[in-house]
Amino acid sequence: MSETILTEDLAARFARIALGHVTREYPNKPDHVLAGPKDARTPRELHPVFFGSYDWHSCVHSYWMLARLLRRYPVSDVAGDIRTLFDAQFVDEKVAAECAYLAAPTARGFKRPYGWGWLLKLAAELALLDAARWYEQIAPLAAIFAQRFRDFLPLATYPVRVGTHFNTAFGLRMAADYAAVTQDDALNALLRETALRWYGADQDCPAWGEPSGDDFQSPALIEAECMRRLLGPRDFLPWFDRFLPRLAQREPATLFRPATVTDRTDGKLAHLDGLNLSRAWCWRALAGALPEADPHRPILLDAARDHLDAGLPHIAGDYMGEHWLASFAVLAIDSAD
Repeated sequence: MSETILTEDLAARFARIALGHVTREYPNKPDHVLAGPKDARTPRELHPVFFGSYDWHSCVHSYWMLARLLRRYPVSDVAGDIRTLFDAQFVDEKVAAECAYLAAPTARGFKRPYGWGWLLKLAAELALLDAARWYEQIAPLAAIFAQRFRDFLPLATYPVRVGTHFNTAFGLRMAADYAAVTQDDALNALLRETALRWYGADQDCPAWGEPSGDDFQSPALIEAECMRRLLGPRDFLPWFDRFLPRLAQREPATLFRPATVTDRTDGKLAHLDGLNLSRAWCWRALAGALPEADPHRPILLDAARDHLDAGLPHIAGDYMGEHWLASFAVLAIDSAD
C-alpha cells in the first residue's frame, strides 16, 4: 500500500465517527470513586463536557481529533458540525463542572497520566485554531492538569512501562505539545528532566514483553517517541542509537510484527488494533527524526506502513474500537507535530 495521507474525505469519515459518539452517553465505563451515596451520578452529571465515547479519556481525545481535523480542513462538510459541538460544550458552566470534579480528594489520581496528557494535547490543538475562544474556555481545566504534572513528576521515582493507560512516557510526550504551544518553558524543562531521569540510561531495549494481551501502545516505541519529542536531535539521535541498536536487522523482531486481533467485540483484545496504529505513529515520527540519508529511515517507514495497513481497516464496526481508534489513526497518518 502506498503511504496513506489525511485527505479531506478521510478526515470527514473520521470526524463523522467521532461526532456519532462524543455525545453518546451510554454504554459508559466511568473511572469514578464514590465517597458516599451522593457521588452516585450519571456520566453527564459527573462530566458535562466529556461524558460520551464510552469513557472520559476517549471522549477527550476524540475532541482532540475533531479539533485537529477542523484545523486541517476548516471548510469541510463536517466543519460546521464540529464548530457547533464546540460552541455547545466548551462553555463556562460545563468546564467549571469538570474543574470542580477534580477538586475532590478522591479525584487526585483521576486519569493519571493518560487522560492528563490527552487533555493537554486537546488544549494545545484548540490553541492552534483560528477561533481562540474554545482554547480560552478550556484553559482553566488545562491549567489544573498542567499543575498536576508539576506536582506529581517530582514524586514519581520510577516510570511506568506498560502498554496501557498508565504508561508515563505517553503522558510526558503529550504534555510536551501543550508546553510548547503555551510557551511554558518551566513545564517543558520539568518534562525533559523527568524523561532523562527515567529513560536517559536505557539501552539495547529487548522489547521482550511486547505485545501484551491488551496493549494499545508499545512501551519501547512510545518511550523513544517521548525522547524524540523532548530532546533535540543532538541528544536524541545518540540516545536512539543506544536504545534500539539493531534496527538494521529489524530487531527486536516483535516491534516489526503487527499484532493479531482475534475478537473486536472484546474491548481489551480490540486494544491491539490501537497498538498497530500507535506503533505506526511512533515509527513514522521516529523515522522523521533521522537524517534523510540514514539507512534506518526506510526500515522505520516500512514498519509504519505495515502497522497502519493492519490497523486502518478496523477503525469502525464494533463500539469497543469505534469509540477511540480513529484518534490513533489520525496520530499515525498526520503526525506532523
